Amino acid sequence: MGSDGKKREGKTDQPSLEFSDPPPPFSLLIAMAMAIKLSLILLFFSSSLIPTFSLFEDQVGLMDWHQRYIGKVKHAVFHTQKAGWKRVVVSTEENVIASLDLRRGEIFWRHVLGANDVVDKIDIALGKYVITLSSEGSILRAWNLPDGQMVWESFLSGSMSSKALLTVPANLKVDLDSPIFVYSGACIHAISSIDGEYLWKKDFASEGSVDVHQLILPGGSDVVHAVGVTDSSQFDTYEIHVKNGGLLKHTSASFPGGIYGEILPISGDRFVVLDASRSVLVLITIENGQIHLEQTHISDLIHGSSGNTVILPSKLSGIFSLRTDNGIVFIKVTGEGKLNVMERVDKTVVISDALPHSEGEQAFALVQHGDGKIELSVRLVHDMSSNHLKETVKMDHERGFVHKIFINNYVRTDRSHGFRALIVMEDHSLLLLQQGEIVWTRDDGLASVIDVATSELPVEKIGVSVAKVEHSLFEWLKGHILKLKGTLMLATPDEVAAIQKIRLQSSEKSKMTRDHNGFRRLLILLTRAGKLYALHTGDGRIVWSTLLQSLRTTSQQCAGLKLHQWQVPHHHALDNNPSVLVVGRCGLSLSSPSALSIVDAYTGKELQNMGPVQHSTVQVISLPFRDSSEQQLHLLIDADKRAHLYPTTPEAANIFQRESENVYWYSVESEAGILRGYGVKKSHSSDTPPSEYCFETRNLWSVVFPSESEKIIATVTRKPNEVVHTQAKMIADEDVMYKYISKNMLFVATVSPKASGPIGSATPDESVLVVYLVDTVTGRILHRMTHLGSQGPVHAVLSENWVVYHYFNLRAHRYEMSVLEIYDQSRAENKDVLKLIVGKHNLTTPVSSYSRPEVTTKSQSYFFTHSVKAISVTSTAKGITSKHLLIGTIGDQVLALDKRFVDPRRSLNPTQAEKEEGLLPLTDALPIIPQSYVTHSFKVEGLRGIETVPAKLESTSLVFAYGVDLFYTRIAPSRTYDSLTEDFNYALLLLTILALVVAIFVTWVLSERKDLQDKWR
Repeated sequence: MGSDGKKREGKTDQPSLEFSDPPPPFSLLIAMAMAIKLSLILLFFSSSLIPTFSLFEDQVGLMDWHQRYIGKVKHAVFHTQKAGWKRVVVSTEENVIASLDLRRGEIFWRHVLGANDVVDKIDIALGKYVITLSSEGSILRAWNLPDGQMVWESFLSGSMSSKALLTVPANLKVDLDSPIFVYSGACIHAISSIDGEYLWKKDFASEGSVDVHQLILPGGSDVVHAVGVTDSSQFDTYEIHVKNGGLLKHTSASFPGGIYGEILPISGDRFVVLDASRSVLVLITIENGQIHLEQTHISDLIHGSSGNTVILPSKLSGIFSLRTDNGIVFIKVTGEGKLNVMERVDKTVVISDALPHSEGEQAFALVQHGDGKIELSVRLVHDMSSNHLKETVKMDHERGFVHKIFINNYVRTDRSHGFRALIVMEDHSLLLLQQGEIVWTRDDGLASVIDVATSELPVEKIGVSVAKVEHSLFEWLKGHILKLKGTLMLATPDEVAAIQKIRLQSSEKSKMTRDHNGFRRLLILLTRAGKLYALHTGDGRIVWSTLLQSLRTTSQQCAGLKLHQWQVPHHHALDNNPSVLVVGRCGLSLSSPSALSIVDAYTGKELQNMGPVQHSTVQVISLPFRDSSEQQLHLLIDADKRAHLYPTTPEAANIFQRESENVYWYSVESEAGILRGYGVKKSHSSDTPPSEYCFETRNLWSVVFPSESEKIIATVTRKPNEVVHTQAKMIADEDVMYKYISKNMLFVATVSPKASGPIGSATPDESVLVVYLVDTVTGRILHRMTHLGSQGPVHAVLSENWVVYHYFNLRAHRYEMSVLEIYDQSRAENKDVLKLIVGKHNLTTPVSSYSRPEVTTKSQSYFFTHSVKAISVTSTAKGITSKHLLIGTIGDQVLALDKRFVDPRRSLNPTQAEKEEGLLPLTDALPIIPQSYVTHSFKVEGLRGIETVPAKLESTSLVFAYGVDLFYTRIAPSRTYDSLTEDFNYALLLLTILALVVAIFVTWVLSERKDLQDKWR
């Protein structure tokens, strides 16, 4: 091409050649050359105005979205005393501390603590500090209330493990340095509220095996009271001086019957607790330095009560409540120490703690959810006979029952007292009730996603009105004119805003129909609360949500486990909606019965609720078979290693019987250090009832790792739907290597038992990391590699014929990332590239796992600067596009790393052929490029997983990261080589083409005129 260009240029630069009559094509050639020069100038000018390939501020939100959550609230403290922002400070089950705006429910500030840093208690001190106690009472922190900055942090040590208690003086005023009292580690600690300084410590280990249940600090007193139990048979009270921690008095009283649960305070000198049989109430009274015990049989108070009685932890002055099988009973303690039953309510009622209402009066709230509404009633402690306030609010039944309630009072404009209620629902959502209305809601159940599936959207219906077409054409023309003005920097500020609005609308990313590129989809999310959400990938909005009834039909604790595709309609089955299978477990043990549910992916309707089935489920296997209605076959393996087939239809049974000889699966027993492989028996066992859909299994093989030297810490397999474009890999010397492609390959990582703990728990000489590649059909170990002086945690991803895994090198004191590629040597003689190109050589010849493979491996290790939480890999529709590793870092961001950086064939001095192939020079560490963070400046707090889904467009992969937050984006590892960007300026392209045509015509006219003038010379 270069030589042709030079010859052409030579012709155009010599117009004085001796041609008396130039042919017409020559003049046309001159015109085209001049037109090309003009068009190049125009294109250069226009390209200088078009932004380069990067993410600008106005592009945020076009292809990605980020949602912030906090999780299920377990503690809440209101702060509404001062003028300004009204807020509520909460701690959640996701170890989040957050300050929420009471007006809109938005997050003012938020901190996500570590997975092991569980929040025990929270409170507010000095009116400006949020006090948090976490890690079983070992860490006490103070956070600045307005902005959430940490003010101080104190580490509390103890002599033994115990419960954690926090007491902040109620009359603690600003700039008054009163101590904060903490009980943890069998010690009482006094900590300065201003700077967190350690004041004194009282160790109860010397007092025997006492277990403190309550810390009480009466207002204005210099004595803190500790109430506890020794060996469950003796009540103890301690009086400790506030200033120096000295023991002033110790009183005890024996109770041989033992106790159950916690001691609940009724007033300053009275407590109540259940005996060990849960049939007797024990009233504890401290009077004149002595402990008096009074027992009352529950059957004397409540007729027909059973032994399942529990004292509720609601703190009401002079009143406590009991939960029985029949409901909740309020019991009042009289001045003489008598117990009187005041009222019985339904057992679904939730009770709040008491709230100071007026002088010497307290208020509390009762809330109940039923028949699509919430009934909230506020009562005064000293007047239980009537409701001080009663409100009824309509509520979506998909939120379930009420789990917790926190109340706060305020003064209305007419000087009367009003109440607001913060309610935590069964689906972990949070809502605020005030004046009979729901002020705001938060779907914080999305902070506990445990599994993800995707679904296509419906096909767009054909047919549209002429008026709509004309309107769309007008809007399209108007939009491109505005974009052209913006490109030429002629747009006004209002037009710039209109351009941004049109850009968001024209993307059509939020339409509820599928697009030809496959960008618009539904993300089906299963949460820990047993609720399914469908999120639109365009803007992240919730399309539907369903609280699964199959997980709520029994009194047992049921939880969702996994999501699987059940029906994906194609061709003739397009009239059916796609559906997903939800597998749950009703109970805590592996042998607990299973709960199965089939849910419509478009509407969220529960199509089939199989409730608790008779068998358990420890493993779910999605089979590569479908019936005539496009339902995918699944095997559910129970605790007794029986296989249960779903769907339970004769057609599915016939399909499975026909293919059962080729069905294999494996199990991993991490604690025992055993891998086992299984197949299906043809006949049923004689000791089980015959079933058409239940099959006995047979043990095919087992791999036992020696327990004294190896412990399994990680296993990874390939995605079942991964597409491999080709098995052949061309290398630099025009040779061909064949990838060992097997869906039955398993990656296993083991460490020495001493190194199975956290990093640093073993010396480098004691730490050995061993990785295996195992064939799960035969149990054959394909490859084994040892890393001396290394330990976990191990995070790995297996794709095509390679595996990348991350671990810690104790000798180098750095994290490492290793790559292992496996190739098929049995096809090494088939290296005729010409036959491969023309199709003479057949690469689709079936390969059996029972034929011993001849494999070779290549490996390499690199230093990596970050700790890792999760690793995934991009996936595309045809597997042609190069792959990127998606690494969830310790900073809760997702980094995209080109697979070429972890190529095991990298060398220090690559040859010219290797450079042309794309091999990079070898370095000891993998690069961290700031622009490679797909999450940009966002953080996915508490990152737990990264899911990738191929789009229909080969260049693009959809990425979804989840933890406490959710993040979605789409990336193109090899750039968008097969499409134009959404903001491509078609108007400028049309203008360029038009200018080119005009230039060609004008230059042709000028050339003809010049030729005519030359002829007249």
